[in-house]
Amino acid sequence: MSGWWCSCILTLTCLSAVVESNSAQVDSAPPSKIAIVGAGIGGTATAHFLRQHFGPEVRIDVYEKATVGGRLATVTVNHQEYESGGSIIHSLNLHMQDFVKQLGLKYRKSVAGKTAVFNGEEFILEETDWYLLDLFRLWWRYGFSFIRLQMWVEEVMEKFMRIYKYQAHGYAFSSVEELLQSLGGSAFINMTRRSVSESLLELGVSQRFIDEVVAGVMRVNYGQSVSIPAFVGAVSLAGAQANLWAVEGGNKLVCSGLLNAAKANLIKAKVTTISPQAAGDAFQYRLSYSPVDEKGTEEGAAAAAELYDIVVVATPLQVNGTGLSFEGFDPPLPEIGGSYHHTVASIVHGYLNCSYFGFADPKLFPFASVLTTDTPGLFFNSAASICPVNISAAFRRKQPQEAAVWKVFSQQPLDKKELKKLFKSYYSVQATDWQAYPQYGTAPGLPPLLLHDGLYYLNGVEWAASAMEMSAMAAKNIALLAYHRWNRQLEMIDQKDLVHKIKTEL
Repeated sequence: MSGWWCSCILTLTCLSAVVESNSAQVDSAPPSKIAIVGAGIGGTATAHFLRQHFGPEVRIDVYEKATVGGRLATVTVNHQEYESGGSIIHSLNLHMQDFVKQLGLKYRKSVAGKTAVFNGEEFILEETDWYLLDLFRLWWRYGFSFIRLQMWVEEVMEKFMRIYKYQAHGYAFSSVEELLQSLGGSAFINMTRRSVSESLLELGVSQRFIDEVVAGVMRVNYGQSVSIPAFVGAVSLAGAQANLWAVEGGNKLVCSGLLNAAKANLIKAKVTTISPQAAGDAFQYRLSYSPVDEKGTEEGAAAAAELYDIVVVATPLQVNGTGLSFEGFDPPLPEIGGSYHHTVASIVHGYLNCSYFGFADPKLFPFASVLTTDTPGLFFNSAASICPVNISAAFRRKQPQEAAVWKVFSQQPLDKKELKKLFKSYYSVQATDWQAYPQYGTAPGLPPLLLHDGLYYLNGVEWAASAMEMSAMAAKNIALLAYHRWNRQLEMIDQKDLVHKIKTEL
């Protein structure tokens, strides 16, 4: 049961338009210039994989208007850094593991801590120091629901893990639907169209377990309810298990490391327009941009433009204020629907108000993290005592009566009254309003990966599931897709029955 409440961070790939490949290429010569818009984990991993496939001669430009790392970010409290964005990586996240190994980074030491579920009035489920006691309590309260859920999640993850073998053999997919179909057949497609609560009820998981445990995991990981689609729900539940890790020094180091390893050019600029430009029998893309300073403010310098053979958009197009438009396409590109969910991450340095949770003596409060049920009027999704991104051998978790650094997730910024409920007193509060992941259910379907020939949309994958590993997997798929389409190796795209095909290849 340990670790349910840690943020899961996997991510899938959304695609739907398929266009015949006719990019600007001469005698299979590689592209001369590739642009990537966005330097988060998806954009930097795309640069890394594109370099692997297209070789050293291709120029790769990565445009970023803010900070390298995107939704992987840290804040400083008392001269130490803490994760304010994506913080937890699962042991089965093979791309992230490989990045850490290649870049010479280190795994951050894990510091154990117990978790409980709070319903606004009392703790309804508490983790103890005894695993067998925890299992007995789960069985006593929920019957076999926990076992049924675990078997379901393991079955989904076992099928999803096929993606690593497919990618190792060089296969790519032109749409999220094709990818999901190849991994789990129509069952995976259907899981993006029905809720996790609906799917679990059919499996015999009790409504009580869904309302008290599954809801808490969905709230901490995605800030949403059990009406979230079943596929992203399974990904979230997979990340609520043990065997979680993070990068020493901060997960954002993976992004800067990949950018350097790819020998990509980082251009601090806001991309404003992408438009096709005739280039003989084919075309290139004209990318217009405005330079920005280190704070992301436009410098007032003259707008500029560059031509590229391939462009990868690695930033959410649904987020308001992206300022990126597509002009000159005939017919116009389809509009990308849906919206992103606001989640506020408040990093609070202070003394937890244990009496709010029913503990008059803070020394008796045993929990490092608190999940919450979907209770009307409950103003926060979760609260957890967090460790700095650099942990010394002598580090110990703060006792409840001591001032500690807490990460509180909420739908809205915490006001003074709410902070006073959660904390007896505090030294500082740093709030980040993330448009962290899709608001599931607001899009009519899965967005395309292929916007136009040679123009790709990496973040379409998030509408199947959102997490660091999903972005890394999407990046590998985009790089393979771009490479095969450029070289007209269409037999490597959207192959059917890959499970059988790869077995025969071996």
